[in-house]
Amino acid sequence: MNELEIAEMQQKIDEGIHLAQQRLVDKARLFNTTLVVERDGEVVELKPEELYQSFS
Repeated sequence: MNELEIAEMQQKIDEGIHLAQQRLVDKARLFNTTLVVERDGEVVELKPEELYQSFS
């Protein structure tokens, strides 16, 4: 693989991760559940609305 192919693959991986995160937040919103994430070295429980802004 050359550098261009690697960059394109990395971009696709990043887009896939972003889409998966967004779907997870959407599902949590749909079922009115919270999400547990790490923020600043601490584990916190957040409502989807608090995370949704980060993934838009």
